[in-house]
Amino acid sequence: MSPHDATNVGSDVLSPVADRGLGLAVQSSGSWPNTGDDRIRGRHSGPDPLERQSHNGQLRKLRQHFHREAVGKRGRQSSDRLRVLAYSLVPSPGASPDEDWNTLHAEAEQHGYAIGARLHDVAVPVPTTYFPGSRTGRSVYTPPWQRPGWREVERQIRGGFAEGVIVLDRHNISSSDDEYHAVIKHLGERYQAFVHLVIPEEPTAPT
Repeated sequence: MSPHDATNVGSDVLSPVADRGLGLAVQSSGSWPNTGDDRIRGRHSGPDPLERQSHNGQLRKLRQHFHREAVGKRGRQSSDRLRVLAYSLVPSPGASPDEDWNTLHAEAEQHGYAIGARLHDVAVPVPTTYFPGSRTGRSVYTPPWQRPGWREVERQIRGGFAEGVIVLDRHNISSSDDEYHAVIKHLGERYQAFVHLVIPEEPTAPT
């Protein structure tokens, strides 16, 4: 089912808890957090490379934590394979997600996942001068919770049709550390679901 045919269902979201290390702002209204776009856009210099590596390590550990929880929960409830949704963010309306689908399918087979629906969105750029977490040459797009395809991902996970979502890399979700962190935390804490990346977050600094 194409996400562009999906009904725009408002997400029944749980306000992610603030993370002081990543600067998330908590809202009590039940909506997704304000990640400080206006404040961030006023900056003109990027984060320290070591700070970026530290953030990447934290994000990766959090994502892997929720994956372990989902695997453990599934193992206690059923011997069936974990069910995942395939999600892709294509750069333009005429672009095809087929190449991503092939990569995601191969990754799912390697890890023993069963793929359900395949969903995608068209990237809509957001004017901005700087976002922490976006790499050089990466555009900043509308937050995932404003995209119809991603809202369908969450709707299906909320409905119990999948335990996780598989994507090519974190930038298909968001190049903003705050937004990406909010997505991982929301899916993990609200639905005990996980995000699987084909290309992991950038490696952390050697210890």
